[in-house]
Amino acid sequence: MNRTLVSETVNHIGETVLLKGWVDARRDHGKIVFLDIRDRSGIVQSVLLESEKAKDVRSEFVVEVTGKINKRPDHMVNPHIPTGTVEVTIESIVVINSSETPPFPLDTDGYAIDEEIRLKYRYLDLRRSRMYQNIKIRSQVAAFMREFLLAKDFVEIETPMLTKTTPEGARDFLVPSRLQPGNFYALPQSPQQYKQLLMVAGFERYFQIARVFRDEDPRKDRAYGEFTQLDVEMSFVTQEDILQLSETLFTELVKKLFPHKHIVQSPWPRIAHAEALSKYGSDKPDLRKNKNDKDELAFAWVVDFPLFAQQTKEDYYHGAGEKYAPSHHMFTAPHPDDISLLDTDPLKVRGLQHDMVLNGYEVGGGSIRIHNAKVQKKVFDLIGFTKEQQAQFEHMLTAFTYGVPPHGGIAPGLDRFLFAILGEPSLREVMAFPAISSGKIAVMDAPSPATEAQLKELGIKVV
Repeated sequence: MNRTLVSETVNHIGETVLLKGWVDARRDHGKIVFLDIRDRSGIVQSVLLESEKAKDVRSEFVVEVTGKINKRPDHMVNPHIPTGTVEVTIESIVVINSSETPPFPLDTDGYAIDEEIRLKYRYLDLRRSRMYQNIKIRSQVAAFMREFLLAKDFVEIETPMLTKTTPEGARDFLVPSRLQPGNFYALPQSPQQYKQLLMVAGFERYFQIARVFRDEDPRKDRAYGEFTQLDVEMSFVTQEDILQLSETLFTELVKKLFPHKHIVQSPWPRIAHAEALSKYGSDKPDLRKNKNDKDELAFAWVVDFPLFAQQTKEDYYHGAGEKYAPSHHMFTAPHPDDISLLDTDPLKVRGLQHDMVLNGYEVGGGSIRIHNAKVQKKVFDLIGFTKEQQAQFEHMLTAFTYGVPPHGGIAPGLDRFLFAILGEPSLREVMAFPAISSGKIAVMDAPSPATEAQLKELGIKVV
């Protein structure tokens, strides 16, 4: 007999079926035992008239159940689940695998449980309905993005995970090289340089659902270590082209996957950076009319950012004297009307940066990029890069001498978008195996010490 999914039971009334899954709950009523059977498609109630057959069966046991599907009487219908009109009368039950009692209940939303314990046993935490649905929705969102862009002649291209350490703004995760002792790879903070090189290569429309790595302190809208973004780059486009494409993508995505939610204003409002600060006190304003309504989505664009900010001791760029820190990153193009100000008043130069805001969170950012080697070198000088630091970008400057097209892009964060649209309290609620706030991947107990043999092979000593 072939397996029937729980969700399909409503289509097999009067038939005998084979179900495989977990025991979600057990309820004893004397000689009768009710077992809720759960698989990836849902939960269905089953009834065992001979309780002796299931005397040792408990919650989270993996079982195989053969039984007849019966229609429930009207007064016994459960309107809260899709299979609430039927139940399974068990003819036989086989325990495939038993289970210890879970360290926390799985039939709640999980919010009240200590997060560190939830993450330590994440493989159990993901069994709860809310978490399972979050991860499933994440998959559907990624699939929609991929299909949308492929239909518009984009090419999906994977870029390296082992790359070069360059001063891009956050701390790199370094990976030692065994074949070149004393040298290090870095995990990518973004595919930024690679996607610009792909524009030089003539791939005019690139995208990637990319993993990116940054050694930054966590907060509720930022995960520690790694996260996922939709990375998009296009040649021969204006900022307007990028905004229109992104707005269409997310509007259609919401319409298909979140039909119960409504976008407050369309087209999305566009707010200059200075206006956002003066009017809302934030460069990522929450424009919802009712901030307690989780189904209200207020998208907006923030544009006309300053290209530079005054550098501080905390900046990661290590410039000297009256040098400047890029507001976005060092590849953002200056506004064409402000290029002359690079020589006279850099702090007044606007950048062609654009941030996508949703309900008070920045869920994506991008820009038109510099495609002129001389302008790029000028920006490096203003940041305060030394000759040695500029040499780390020699591959970019060289590539820009071979006919680079004007180009730009955007990188919406998949985790942050889902966090905002689902109204979750932290990004970790939409990620399968996130790190806890200390940076520890609890389910794997990582990071962990390397062996002396591993360190010796890499020529590394831990001080």
